[in-house]
Amino acid sequence: MALNNSYDARLVQQETAVGAGVQVLLLSLIGTAIGMGPAGWLTGLAFALATWAVLSRALYRSRLRSFGAANRVTLGRATLVGGVTALVADSFQDSPPVSLFVGLTAVALILDGVDGKVARRTGTSTPLGARFDMEVDAFLILVLSVHVSMAMGPWVLVIGAMRYVFVAAARVWPWLTAPLPPSTARKTVAALQGVLLLLAGADLLPHGVNVAVVVLALGLLVWSFGRDVLWLWRTSRVTTAAAGREVRDDREGRDVRELVAG
Repeated sequence: MALNNSYDARLVQQETAVGAGVQVLLLSLIGTAIGMGPAGWLTGLAFALATWAVLSRALYRSRLRSFGAANRVTLGRATLVGGVTALVADSFQDSPPVSLFVGLTAVALILDGVDGKVARRTGTSTPLGARFDMEVDAFLILVLSVHVSMAMGPWVLVIGAMRYVFVAAARVWPWLTAPLPPSTARKTVAALQGVLLLLAGADLLPHGVNVAVVVLALGLLVWSFGRDVLWLWRTSRVTTAAAGREVRDDREGRDVRELVAG
């Protein structure tokens, strides 16, 4: 009797459906608490739908048989990011309570250090989990930069857009897609972006201090990306030169063999 080895995606995709339901519940609680307007509702629901659709497709393509505890933590963090996104969208019409904005964002930032530890302890680290975690981080930074830009100007959006510009540039220059070596400095700078933007977005400090905080965040990010791009460029040149030498050696060896044979 043949064994049934077919992949059943329904079990893991049920988790994404639960996540979308929790997102709607969180939006309902926020809406009831602050009287959130249409912009906040529509943006929050769009985030929930997009997260469910993209994650469901990624799970199906990766063929994971278990969603995993670490991904559940990341999904919970994505739910909080959806709440922050709705608050920021609603702030174009009415300022949300600072305590709610800070609370949701702070918990999302704290959980950023939890999912990785859970994945390592349970031995459930996967490329999908790492990518999911990275995309949630990047989107939160984008949303926070949008929020801060309303008080400081559009230049702040450079912080949130930088990672997406890097991804777009990698489609033009494939050498940007090469794996980077592990870096504590890179991880530290990435973690500081959310903290510094939240500090400025909370508007608890004088405006000049908030501007200095955001300038510091931007400077650190430019340094980190610049260092990585320079390393990737140098590595690509070394790799290209090595490949060129191999081609020349092969051609010279073939010519010698042909000369001897002749």
